[in-house]
Amino acid sequence: MRSNSARPSENLIEELQAALSHGTVAHRVETLRRVTDLFVGNAVDYSDDHIRVFDDVFQCLIEQIETSARALLAERLAPIAAAPPQIIRTLALDEIIEVSGPVLSKSERLDEATLIEIARTRGQAHLKAISLRRTLSEALTDVLVVRGDEDVVQSTVGNPGAQLSEESLADLVVRAERDDDLAGCIGLRPDLPRHHYLRLVAKASSSVRRKLAAAHPELADEVSRAVEEAAQRVRAVTRTKQTEMARALVKSLHEDGRLNELQITTFAEQGKFDETNAGLAALAGVAVETAETMMIESRTEGVMILAKVAGMQWPSVRAIIAMREKLSGGSQTDMLKLRDTYEGLRASTAQQVLRFHRMQNATTVA
Repeated sequence: MRSNSARPSENLIEELQAALSHGTVAHRVETLRRVTDLFVGNAVDYSDDHIRVFDDVFQCLIEQIETSARALLAERLAPIAAAPPQIIRTLALDEIIEVSGPVLSKSERLDEATLIEIARTRGQAHLKAISLRRTLSEALTDVLVVRGDEDVVQSTVGNPGAQLSEESLADLVVRAERDDDLAGCIGLRPDLPRHHYLRLVAKASSSVRRKLAAAHPELADEVSRAVEEAAQRVRAVTRTKQTEMARALVKSLHEDGRLNELQITTFAEQGKFDETNAGLAALAGVAVETAETMMIESRTEGVMILAKVAGMQWPSVRAIIAMREKLSGGSQTDMLKLRDTYEGLRASTAQQVLRFHRMQNATTVA
């Protein structure tokens, strides 16, 4: 048995179909305008049954109007939270960006599955519209980052409502090594994890150093020192509360005699960069900043130097290297080869290299 709410829907659709089948284009557009006015003017008062009626009516009309009228309908319905869901989906799937764009960028009624479907199958204009939404989930930004062109990626990264997954961040930081504009967008994000920020700064500093040194070769040494000093200042400013808490925890463990190799390995296996770095620095007897510089280097020698001085066994070193690779998104290294290198590294050699790093760090800070 049909509900009473279904009958008005059927009657209205029949009336509209009769009018549209004999009406002019102007008549069709005018009919759509009146129905849209009726819905927009009272949208907050409609029940779910009422909205379903409008959904049926809009679906009937949308197939018989030209692009400009569909685009106007999309503009008017996109900001309405209670817009009929099926017509919103139909508009969003439209291949013409003038129609789909307003809905893709504004409609809160559009479900996640449809957005991801469109992001995976449509062109860059559709992806750009999606990147402008008030909020973007990690699943959606993952698709935008993978499929989007430079404009789409920068729009996504620059959107404060976009949630970026660890995998997307790692990929973006690598890309930023070749794109200063992207590096700037990423670096301005307040939610950027510290290990990614430090890697970004390190790479950007190298790029700036090369450019300035090429332009003023006679000032290469001064330029190098200036860039390093800037990087140190940036690190100090961008320490988060989470970083300070991690360092305080490790300091407490160390002072109580509870900080050991097993604890640091556990930190690494849990992906806790700040705790691992601070713990490694404590056991190696170096400043946290010195260890941090060595930890974010693209090569693994810095980690092995610190670990050797700290007297760590290979399984612990492997856990730290694996953490770095996961957090940075870098390619997997040959662990067997690294193990042979680590086991062949003399403690005395590691101490000498570490003294050099201490001296470099002290010179930079001074």
